[in-house]
Amino acid sequence: MSAAIAAPVNEAVAHVQAQDVKHTDGSTWRREGAYAALWTIVTPLVAVYFITKDACRDTIASLLGTLHGTLITDRGSQFGFWAMEQRQICWAHLIRKFVAFSERNDEGATIGDGLLLLAQAMLSAWHRVRDGTLSRAHYQGMARSAQAATETLLARGVDLRLKGLSGACQNILDHKEALFTFAFKPGVEPTNNRAERALRAFVLWRKVSFGSQSERGCLFAQRIMTVAQTLRLQGRSVLAFLIEACHAHLAGTRTPTLLPTPR
Repeated sequence: MSAAIAAPVNEAVAHVQAQDVKHTDGSTWRREGAYAALWTIVTPLVAVYFITKDACRDTIASLLGTLHGTLITDRGSQFGFWAMEQRQICWAHLIRKFVAFSERNDEGATIGDGLLLLAQAMLSAWHRVRDGTLSRAHYQGMARSAQAATETLLARGVDLRLKGLSGACQNILDHKEALFTFAFKPGVEPTNNRAERALRAFVLWRKVSFGSQSERGCLFAQRIMTVAQTLRLQGRSVLAFLIEACHAHLAGTRTPTLLPTPR
């Protein structure tokens, strides 16, 4: 089965690498009981997976291929090779951080409250952009004002020199060019929820199976999950695809494709 789906999976990998917007996220895997890394790269209709020996910068860079398009991620340092103006930092992660700031028992709580209010207002307005009740041009004006206010609050947080707050504020400031990309580039989302959802099924597999016991097992796992998740995103039958792929592999004919049909 792994050999039968190798070609369409490789085609899917090349497809996501070439897209103008893509999400990526990682988790852990186990190979022979030892920790390994699990990565996904996702677009709206294609999700590919990789099991690698580590989660370092060079590894993820090799998976993403050429530095093309906008990458939606968290603030992980392993993504530092991607141009900041071509990234979007996940606002779901930022909001969780702002909530933690707001729950402090010192001056940092005020910083957290302000950042949280800005984030909630901007995401609420973004929902209106998506449903067509607020123009993107108007939202972009809001985003410019929100970015200036956000940077001001973060800078105040840095100046407070509080443990657990100031360093995080500085780190977010270091990513300021990637905070509001979604407001100005069509197709970019403000969160990385798409990649996080794509990882969930694979993480559940790891928890019940304890991972893989060989390189061959890892290869099968990443290929079969690429097939299953991509077909689910497209509303296609997983079983029908696997049967067709096996028949094509045995007959030496062209295997079916995982790429979405152009509309």
